[in-house]
Amino acid sequence: MTTPDDLDLAAQQSTALGALDAADSSEALEAFYRAWLAPSGVTTRLKRGIGRLPAEQRAAFGKDVNALHTELESRFHQRREVIKTRELAARIAAEARDVTLPSRPRPAGAYHPVTLVMREVLDVFQRMGFSVFESPHVETDDYNFGLLNMPADHPARDMQDTFYLDGERLLRTHTSAGQIRAMRELGASGTKPVRVVLPGLCYRNENITTRSEIQFHQVEGLLVGRSVRMSDLKGVLLQYARLLFGPEQRVRLRGSYFPFTEPSVEVDIRCTLCAGNGCRVCKQTGWLELLGAGMVHPVVLANGGYDPAEWRGFAFGMGIERTVLQRYDIHDIRYLFGNDLRLLQQFR
Repeated sequence: MTTPDDLDLAAQQSTALGALDAADSSEALEAFYRAWLAPSGVTTRLKRGIGRLPAEQRAAFGKDVNALHTELESRFHQRREVIKTRELAARIAAEARDVTLPSRPRPAGAYHPVTLVMREVLDVFQRMGFSVFESPHVETDDYNFGLLNMPADHPARDMQDTFYLDGERLLRTHTSAGQIRAMRELGASGTKPVRVVLPGLCYRNENITTRSEIQFHQVEGLLVGRSVRMSDLKGVLLQYARLLFGPEQRVRLRGSYFPFTEPSVEVDIRCTLCAGNGCRVCKQTGWLELLGAGMVHPVVLANGGYDPAEWRGFAFGMGIERTVLQRYDIHDIRYLFGNDLRLLQQFR
């Protein structure tokens, strides 16, 4: 029902604008909307009461009510933008962060000592023109043994207690298994020279002791060319020893046997701890065993796709863990695979 007070639109307008100006938050503004502009609000009630007025008053009153509603709605939207901007600024100020402050220090990790030495070894050979060739960890019996001049009845297989996955597949026992793959993939059917190093893990069913593990890292080297000689092998290994262990380092070659090289040698370096004077580590000899090497056997060259009458090569293989133990004076290989942070944190 429309009351006389309702007909005083000037008073209604004054009251409404005062309430709108007093609204200083989104909640207060919402309350104003429900009171004045919503379907249950004052302006809607005034519109519904037009029909109860005398006929001569309805047109003028209806026009004034619509004008009031339009004005309040416009002022409401303006006020809402002001409040929204103010509240956004307050929230930004409350959540602000000083980006000029230094960040909180985060604990830094470190490379594993095996990774450090592996990268250093590969860097030395890459500086000498060798490229890195990756070969599979799971190999066939042929690539791991047969094609390297070790047929099924060869006694050299007894030196490598092997993890077989089935009758033909196995976990590689040495990185030498990648030699044939490198020659076949890079040698262009025996027409191009090859100069690669093959790094990675190897696996053998060994007793775990201070000096042996069931997994270990090796780096294999292979160079094939038309006029490769034993002196080239010695020069490469001497350069490697001097770049890794110091410019005054020396190497010693001793005759040995490997089925995939002929002739074969064991390569020693002067003891890094006693400088060749003799100590407990080198057993008073002044020398430390470094790696095995030799000229690639003609059978292996032929299996790799090369004609042994025209091509020759040399190969070498070294254990990375042995170098790590020598470099950092670690006396137990099991520490390298034990994930003991007391050891690893020393290499930050």
